Amino acid sequence: MNWLIFFPSTGNQGRKYLYYSVEFTDLNKRGARTKVCLTEIVDTPEFEKNYPHTLGYFKGPVSEKEDLVSSYLEIRIIRSIEDFWKFLNDLDL
Repeated sequence: MNWLIFFPSTGNQGRKYLYYSVEFTDLNKRGARTKVCLTEIVDTPEFEKNYPHTLGYFKGPVSEKEDLVSSYLEIRIIRSIEDFWKFLNDLDL
């Protein structure tokens, strides 16, 4: 899908992941980064109906597209929404 979801380091304390405020960019549409609730992403047909997804976790900002390939800390394939929540829990955001 080529989506980027940015989890801010502050502002989501006390919230469950589903209600996290995140920034989202769809690289296929070359759109600008927009602030959304994580629910708005995981409830889309593109996310729900196109498993498995390959997720990468990056620590800190990624400045260029080439950095996306080489700078991730962890990569995982998820096959369900439960796998996605487990991934976030394992990252201890």
